[in-house]
Amino acid sequence: MTTFEDPAVPSEPPRVAPWNNPSVRAWVYQVVVMGLVLALAVYLINNTLTNLSERSIRTGFGFLDREAGFRMGESIIPIEPSNSYGRAILAGFLNTLKVAILGIILCTVVGVVIGIARLSRNWLVQKLATVYVETLRNIPILLQLFFWYAIITGTFPNSQEAWKPLPGVFISKSGILHAVPVADPAHLWIGIALLVGIIATVFYGRWVRRQQQETGRRPPLLGPALGLIVGLPFLVFLGFGAPLAWDLPVMGRFRFTGGQEITPEFLALWIGLGLYTAAFVAEVVRGGILAVDWGQTEAAGALGLRRGLVLRLVVLPQALRVIIPPTTNQYLNLTKNSSLAVAVGYPELTSVTDTTLNQTGQAVECIAIMMAIYLAISLSISGGMNLYNRAVQIPDRR
Repeated sequence: MTTFEDPAVPSEPPRVAPWNNPSVRAWVYQVVVMGLVLALAVYLINNTLTNLSERSIRTGFGFLDREAGFRMGESIIPIEPSNSYGRAILAGFLNTLKVAILGIILCTVVGVVIGIARLSRNWLVQKLATVYVETLRNIPILLQLFFWYAIITGTFPNSQEAWKPLPGVFISKSGILHAVPVADPAHLWIGIALLVGIIATVFYGRWVRRQQQETGRRPPLLGPALGLIVGLPFLVFLGFGAPLAWDLPVMGRFRFTGGQEITPEFLALWIGLGLYTAAFVAEVVRGGILAVDWGQTEAAGALGLRRGLVLRLVVLPQALRVIIPPTTNQYLNLTKNSSLAVAVGYPELTSVTDTTLNQTGQAVECIAIMMAIYLAISLSISGGMNLYNRAVQIPDRR
């Protein structure tokens, strides 16, 4: 008897052998590769520990608790010879972080200005910006650090003849000395109020944009933002009785005492790294602006917007999509180039860890610490820039 299958009932698909399934093969390949990488890592670590043991070289990070025995010329936290190696490395890390943050600010401001200037219709401004970019980015950064250090130490006056451009500010070969507020417990609460004001301003700005999109009316932003960022800390300042006393630098018999000093080593490193990286940021900004379709500029001009408003409101917001990714690379380069500070004697992470390595002989551990810290800083910068990049992206309307 012949049977016929009902065409309305779909037949089961043929089973595919696991080794013929692309998804299964992909997982197997990844597991095999990961296993090989882990096996190689275990072999290298075991081989290193065995060789160190045969040479009677101690391993581990116990040396971080031992007394360092050296002093640092410049540090955010106080460092004495009696402090541990761990605290000294922490101070070097904070110095590196300070150079990276202030250098990023400098290169961003200068890079944006120079990048826009390269597109200026003024012939002189355009050529000067071009000379800046082509000169600084084609000279090795190490030579530029030597140049700025020589300029500061060779042209600035001695401490007895220090320049005084502002009250409480002295400029000499020793660096820049300036007055600082005397520490007070109220300053912590003022800082907290400032942080609260910044966070509140961010949320208020989002509410303003939402209101503008929904109603077409834009609530005031500048006044409330100033009130939150400036007014709130000022009210806390007044609430604690306006505690404000200054520690002024005073010229002694041979040197200044009091105030806070910005050393020539830090100035040379900050200026050198900032201006060098700014040359690359300027080209990124110029390329990002040129990537915006010319019709956008023409349309904005047809609406009667001035050139400055066209650049700020129309061109730059769209150019950010192109500018941010390569600018992130430049920020990372600046952070890693800060390791050249050892050439001018600034005690950043590489310099302090190298001193620790020479005194303790813990080469593997010291290098691992440096690698881990630089990796953490770079990943933090990259993650922050990626978050900002997603925030400024124009949403897809498809």
